[in-house]
Amino acid sequence: MLKGAQRAEYYWEGAPGTGASLASALRGWEHLRYEVTEDPGPGADGGRWLHTPDLGIFFAQTDAVGNIVIPEDRLRSALELAGTNVRELHRELRLVLGQAWDDELEPFRHASDMNSIVWLHNVG
Repeated sequence: MLKGAQRAEYYWEGAPGTGASLASALRGWEHLRYEVTEDPGPGADGGRWLHTPDLGIFFAQTDAVGNIVIPEDRLRSALELAGTNVRELHRELRLVLGQAWDDELEPFRHASDMNSIVWLHNVG
């Protein structure tokens, strides 16, 4: 983790679009790592905004249970860019899913006073 860093978590409720407003307001603080989640509602999609100082901001639309929804055109673009190169397709799909942001933010998601970090290592 980061020496001297602080962690905060805040549950919020607001009108559709509030998540985008929160993420935009936080974006001015480039040194912050943050995640804003807006649940879907009647007539409004949900969304996730992830930010790290190194990667910048990532946005993804989400469904009713929080899964990222990838638009058809973005999938077609990934397939076209990758061609027959399987490694490039994996890279494109990881980009579409925001994998780099998830990887960087994951240790911070579990680092509260009530939760200790347990590092698991792949063996075998």
